[in-house]
Amino acid sequence: MKTLLLSSRRYITRPAITNGNVCRRCFGSSSTNDILPKFSYDPKKWPSTVSSNKAVVDLQHLEQTLVQAGVKYVAPSFLDMHGIPKTKMVPITNKTGLISCSKGSELFTGAAVDGVPQSISDDEVCAVADPASLCVQLPYAKKEVAYVPASLYYKGEPFEPCSRNIYSRVAQKAKDMGYLMKLGIEAEFFVLKDSQDLAEMRQQEPLSSLENLHKPCYDVSRLIDNLPWMSELVDSINDLGYKVYSFDHEDAIGQFEVDFDYDEASVMCDKFVLLRMLVCSIVRKHGGYASWMPKPMASRTGSGAHLNVSLHNFETEENLFLQQQATPANSDDEQQQLSELGMHFLGGVMKHLDAIVAVACPTVNSYKRMVWTPSSASDTTGFSWAPVVASYGSNNRTNAIRLPAPGRLEIRSSDSAVNPHLASALVLAAGLEGIEQQIDPGPSRGHDNLYQTLGDKDSGGPKLLPRNLGEAIHAFEIDPLAKAVFGDRMHESWLQYRKAEWNDYCKHVSNWEVERYLRQFG
Repeated sequence: MKTLLLSSRRYITRPAITNGNVCRRCFGSSSTNDILPKFSYDPKKWPSTVSSNKAVVDLQHLEQTLVQAGVKYVAPSFLDMHGIPKTKMVPITNKTGLISCSKGSELFTGAAVDGVPQSISDDEVCAVADPASLCVQLPYAKKEVAYVPASLYYKGEPFEPCSRNIYSRVAQKAKDMGYLMKLGIEAEFFVLKDSQDLAEMRQQEPLSSLENLHKPCYDVSRLIDNLPWMSELVDSINDLGYKVYSFDHEDAIGQFEVDFDYDEASVMCDKFVLLRMLVCSIVRKHGGYASWMPKPMASRTGSGAHLNVSLHNFETEENLFLQQQATPANSDDEQQQLSELGMHFLGGVMKHLDAIVAVACPTVNSYKRMVWTPSSASDTTGFSWAPVVASYGSNNRTNAIRLPAPGRLEIRSSDSAVNPHLASALVLAAGLEGIEQQIDPGPSRGHDNLYQTLGDKDSGGPKLLPRNLGEAIHAFEIDPLAKAVFGDRMHESWLQYRKAEWNDYCKHVSNWEVERYLRQFG
């Protein structure tokens, strides 16, 4: 039986939340009912929990489809701070598993999870499943588990620090302005040989046994040698509705990229979160492991998760970044690549780029990917492929923001460890501010090779992006938009966690330091 995309989404205007009574399956206690949200939606037109998602589903029909497809468990999955899904599985009994999960039946102690800022003495949060976004059979779990993204609620209301709720708040502002953001994410990751021996695993050998190449990018033989797991992955995610249009071997040893169709931004974020889980699980079946670490190899390029952004009319979904007149295919003029509204959106993103980088590149390791050297060759193949300066321009991969084609912009700093909902929320908020304030993005860098000009003191080039997590944290902390988007509690929680991570790293004495300094003086 083929894996099913179980969410048959229909697009209509999302109804407003109204009051109603719902019980947590058999409990029905007044204290529990105070925790759960009170929905009175039509079960045949159940909306998404995210304001920008216009889809609705027939819960009862979908429940029946799950049972007929052999699903035994529903996994309503919310996200921690890192974008890692967390769940309690609910057996489908009497055909009520999905329905109860969509009403918030499962309670969680937030203090047990990174970035769910609660004390152990607080009431629980509940995960409200969102089958209008995704409801899919996990192909590696005997197709017995239906994975469903979920948003957190607390005492009947959306929980402010929840990643999906943070995006939904910004998306609601965009909706009020008549806008809808669509998003594509380029997924890069490493596939390496697994071992029970830690020393062997640290050798970071690729799963393929073919000899490593100096420049393996786009290599046919190495891609074909990895087809057993790659073909299973592509077949699986295509069955889930991803519409993969290309995949390849990337620039580093054992590094791959998978690209699939763009979508409404919150749905794309949900798909990316699920993709990371699917890749890891499928690769394990083939004796390897997948790493989403941004820069696992010091001498090889790191993994990005470039964000391809466009803004649309909410009702008609017309791309508002497109010029009214057709843009010549060979045009390098940024004014022709984006509409005036698009350039103002870009201006807002440029204004807040350092804070965006902090969220899109969230780990200590992220900044090992974004390193400039005077030789402009920080990696074995000759290029880092990652931006190091706050710049934008046409089809130029040394810019932080590339304008590769009419009607969209590409944020190249984002890496594979990103929490896509948080990064997308900050990008959208920055863009909306740019539109409201008609912010000029400044001069384009066009086709300048910024790796080569950066060392020239007389070049008058753009400023450096944050060079490490410490600088990024500072940029995030002083940017008022970041706090407005995240809300007080997630803003504080995010800063607390990242500062602790940075302090731990600063205290760590590496092998490089020992080898360089231990016997320096005798």
